[in-house]
Amino acid sequence: MVTSERCEEHERLLAQKRRVFGEEHPETLTAMLELADRLWTEGRLIAARKLEEQVVAGRRQQLGESHFDTLKATGKLAVTMAAQGELAAARDLQEQVVEGMRGLYGETNLETLRAINNLAGTISAQGDLDAACDLLEGVMASSCHLFGEQHPDSLTAMSNLAAILWQRRDREEAYALQQHVVDIKRRVHGDPDQATRAAAEVLGVMERDVGF
Repeated sequence: MVTSERCEEHERLLAQKRRVFGEEHPETLTAMLELADRLWTEGRLIAARKLEEQVVAGRRQQLGESHFDTLKATGKLAVTMAAQGELAAARDLQEQVVEGMRGLYGETNLETLRAINNLAGTISAQGDLDAACDLLEGVMASSCHLFGEQHPDSLTAMSNLAAILWQRRDREEAYALQQHVVDIKRRVHGDPDQATRAAAEVLGVMERDVGF
C-alpha cells in the first residue's frame, strides 16, 4: 500500500519527537499513537499494532495500568487485535479497560460507555449476540439519557445494536432502530452528509433483504 501524504507527515513528526525527547517520552508516545491511528485508517494493522503495543508498554511503566492514558491506549490496541481476529485476547484487554474506566469515572461516563461499546463488538464477533445486545442496550439507554439521541455516541450505540439485532434475526426491531438512526441523522446533518448516507445504505440493505 502506498503511504499517504498524511501518514508521512505523522512519521516525520514521530521521528522529530524521538530525536528531541527520546523513545519513551510522553510526547513521543503520543506521536506514536497518532501515527498508529493513521495507519489503522489505511488498513495497515500490523504496523499500527506494533506502535500501539509500544505505547501501552511505555504508559504502563510510566503511569501504571489504571491511568486514563494507559487505558485509552490499551483500548486502541484491543480494537486492533479484534480486527486481526484475536478475539479472546482482545476481549480480555477490553474487559480490563471497562473495569479501569468504571474505577476512574463510574458506570455512565462517556469513556466507560465507549469502552463497553467496543467490548460488545468483540463479544458479538465471538458469537454471543445476546450478551452483546444486553451491553449495547445499556450503553444506548445511558447515552441517550445523559447526552441525548443526537449525540454521536448515542447514534453509534443505536447503529451497533441494530446490526446485532439483525444478526440475531430480530429483523423488525433492527429495522425500526436503524430507521430511527437515519431519521435523526437526516434531521441533524441532512441527506448529503456522509454519515447520513452510510446509515441510509445500511437501511437499504435491510429493506432489500426482507422486502420492507
